[in-house]
Amino acid sequence: MPRLMNRHPGRPLRLGLILLPFAILLLLYLFSSQARLAENPNDKLLPSFSQMSEAVERMAFTEDRRSGAYLWWDDSAASLKRLGSGLAISAAISLVLGLAMLIPLLRTPLSPLVTVISMIPPLAILPILFIVMGLGELSKVMLIVIGITPVLIRDLQQRVAEIPAELLIKAQTLGANSWQVLIRVVLPQLLPRLLQGLCLALGPAWLFLIAAEAIASTEGLGYRIFLVRRYLAMDVILPYVAWITLLAFCMDRLLKGACRLLFPWFEPKGGH
Repeated sequence: MPRLMNRHPGRPLRLGLILLPFAILLLLYLFSSQARLAENPNDKLLPSFSQMSEAVERMAFTEDRRSGAYLWWDDSAASLKRLGSGLAISAAISLVLGLAMLIPLLRTPLSPLVTVISMIPPLAILPILFIVMGLGELSKVMLIVIGITPVLIRDLQQRVAEIPAELLIKAQTLGANSWQVLIRVVLPQLLPRLLQGLCLALGPAWLFLIAAEAIASTEGLGYRIFLVRRYLAMDVILPYVAWITLLAFCMDRLLKGACRLLFPWFEPKGGH
């Protein structure tokens, strides 16, 4: 009989094991909610599923009386626009500076600078961003950029260091100049690593976005959560949190799917 560490679940068991913890959490919430509501029907801490579905219906499929908008979708669009802009800018900057790390004359001054910047808590400079850039969209996008770009650059720098020296020497022996080595040898190695890094950066990016929206915004998922908290509207807050989680999960799947499609030869360490 194989050892427990060598036993792998089949597809049906694997699916069941994946769903089991989520089912347990849902059941625990259901029982806790029913118990609290039975004791106090006006309790707002753990709303029932019917109360949350009514809140979703009100926020997503009923026009707001004041603005005439569908708040759920408007908030989602605003947050995704900010998040997408921040991720795109971060990816572009990280890729350019990651490529630059191959050149010693650029790596020597850039590497310590990026390391120091990566140690700065991004939320600590949020007031500075609001003062310098105002309360508009730019400061919110820049918080995401400042928060995740240094980490992405350091990850790409590590990938550059992992490229076998023999590969670079062979390319130069065949007549490739520095630009050709960067584009034909290094760039294909960095692109899948960048997509992998973006997957890992999604969590912090959402955190920075929600923090910025909560402090200074008039729309967005983070803004809405912190707006309704003053009314203890958990029937709105919990669906919004679940929606953010679902959006983040879908983005993670899309990035990993794009990585597998565009770079089928790339297999990140530590599994999928």
